[in-house]
Amino acid sequence: MPHPTQVVALLKAQQIRHVRLYNADRGMLLALANTGIKVAVSIPNEQLLGIGQSNSTAANWVSQNVVAHYPTTNITTICVGSEVLTSLPNAARILVNALKFIHSALVASNLDRQIKVSTPLASSIILDSFPPSQAFFNHSWNPVLIPMLNFLQSTGSYFMLNVYPYVDYMKSNGVIPLDYALLKPLPSNKEAVDANTLLHYSNVFDAMVDAAYFAMAYLNFTNIPVMVTETGWPSKGDSNEPDATLDNANTYNSNLIRHVFNNTGTPKHPGISVSTYIYELYNEDMKPGPVSEKNWGLFDSSGVPVYILHVSGSGSTLANDTTNQTFCSAKEGADAKMLQAALDWACGPGKVDCSPLLQGQTCYDPDNIFAHATYAFNTYYHQTGKTPGSCDFNGVATITTTNPSHGSCLYLGSGDKNGTRLNSTIPAMDSRSSDSPAKLVYSNVISASSAYIVIGALGWSALLL
Repeated sequence: MPHPTQVVALLKAQQIRHVRLYNADRGMLLALANTGIKVAVSIPNEQLLGIGQSNSTAANWVSQNVVAHYPTTNITTICVGSEVLTSLPNAARILVNALKFIHSALVASNLDRQIKVSTPLASSIILDSFPPSQAFFNHSWNPVLIPMLNFLQSTGSYFMLNVYPYVDYMKSNGVIPLDYALLKPLPSNKEAVDANTLLHYSNVFDAMVDAAYFAMAYLNFTNIPVMVTETGWPSKGDSNEPDATLDNANTYNSNLIRHVFNNTGTPKHPGISVSTYIYELYNEDMKPGPVSEKNWGLFDSSGVPVYILHVSGSGSTLANDTTNQTFCSAKEGADAKMLQAALDWACGPGKVDCSPLLQGQTCYDPDNIFAHATYAFNTYYHQTGKTPGSCDFNGVATITTTNPSHGSCLYLGSGDKNGTRLNSTIPAMDSRSSDSPAKLVYSNVISASSAYIVIGALGWSALLL
């Protein structure tokens, strides 16, 4: 993992305003101080038993990991465990106690109104999820779920759900169409219809969120909002995972961001955006399991995007509004000799008109290899129609949304506004200097009354695992 200061630099560069940590790493919380970024911290499953069995242990955890950092670090949420019912069922009996003990510690510190407490659950606890109106929770978990829902309702918190249309698609053996999983627009005759409500569903995401609402209503809870604490799509997979591709990952996350920003809500709750965290910020190359498990990230560990999201028309809040305005830039720190060779090729065989780079011409200054190469690379990139591979130049170029134009030197693709560089690489630092590096998840949390994303688009939210 990158050093916490690198992580925060990336969040700020991407204008990510919400982030979820999968722990309460002290280095990350210190790095996030005075940034204004809203932070969700987590109690790892391995700490859950101790906290759920001891009020004092819970109070100590809140004191060390929340009170010690708040309000300098803007902690807004505590996630108690992760998918406890399905991944750590022996701890289920103390889950509600853990929620209550953590909340009591917040009350004692007068922070219960500022900080919400909940627990992310796997969507697999919902049975018979389609049609959504027939959905219900696995009855064996009712002794835990009913008091948990009572707690969430009484404290004004969220029902946290991890939603993975990719997993549902893979398990369906062709029953779920790929376009339906990817949130692609569907003609009305291709939409799935809930025969009980006559509501039309055009994607798995909405159907799963509404299934959660109906399952709660089955237990007589109708006013607890759903928050999606993880969702995403892998960009690479094993040979038996042919749909884990860059294009599909880009399509899913781009469509998801657009879907949430449009405030369309779900068929059951139209017009009410679903706060959503996109999993995840960084690829995890050391993670065990299939290839797809290592490739859910939006960025690699150096901060370079795995792909550029196709999001447009969402207003100035999206720093990665890149569909129509992208540029090709020389990579910071690239070898000067390789840059020179690439520049020579672009101005020669690449057929770029490099006369504006001559002394006395509009783009001569600044007179350095980085600036001149950027001009040539960007011109070639646009002359070739921004085709795949046209901004590589043997690895010394990268796509950016920052308009490199300056003064009277206007670059091809320039518009009325500058973008934000999505793929600027933050200088490497020794990640071992952090006590316990955090894991990051890209999150796209949006409220119904305001247009900001968590980590992913502009004004995004990030999940830190």
